[in-house]
Amino acid sequence: MHADAVALLREWAATSPAAAEACERTLELLAAGPVAMSRSHRPGHVTASALVLDATGARVLLCLHGKFRRWVQLGGHCEPVDRTLAGAALREATEESGIAGLVVDPVPIDVDIHPVACQGGSLHHDVRFAVFAPPGAVERVSDESEALGWFPPDRLPEPLAGGTVQLVAPALAALRRRR
Repeated sequence: MHADAVALLREWAATSPAAAEACERTLELLAAGPVAMSRSHRPGHVTASALVLDATGARVLLCLHGKFRRWVQLGGHCEPVDRTLAGAALREATEESGIAGLVVDPVPIDVDIHPVACQGGSLHHDVRFAVFAPPGAVERVSDESEALGWFPPDRLPEPLAGGTVQLVAPALAALRRRR
C-alpha cells in the first residue's frame, strides 16, 4: 500500500493549490516508509476517504460523525487488508454506508491534512476519492456515525466538517468523466 500511495501522489495533478501543498507534505511524510500508513505513526499517517455521489450526481451522501458531531464524507484509516488508497476509500465507504456495488474513481479528488486525536494528537493526511453509488442505493447507518443523509451538492448540511465542501466540484467532474 505504501508504494501505491507514493506512486499515486507523485503522478497526481492536484485539484487546487491547497491540495498541491498537502500532496507535497504527504509525500514528505511517506518518506518515513510504510509506517506512515499506520495510525501508530505519531507525526501523522495517511488515511483515505470518499465523497459518495448517487448515480445521477444530484445527491451527495454524508455521515454525521459520532465523535465530532459534524457532517463529513465517509472514510478512515488504512488497514492491512488494503492494497491501494482507492481500495481503502472504497472499503471505508462500503462499511460506513452499507451500500453494496459502490464504484471508486481511482484518481484522487483532493488531499487534505488536518489534526486529529489519534495517539494523543496526530495529523491525518487524507487522500480523498469520488465514489459512485448504483441506482436505487439505500444506505444503512454504521456504528461510526449518528446518521447518514443524501444532500443536493449545492445545499450541504450544517454543521459541516471543514474541507468537505471543496470535494463536491472535483467529484462531480469525476462523474462527468466516467460517463
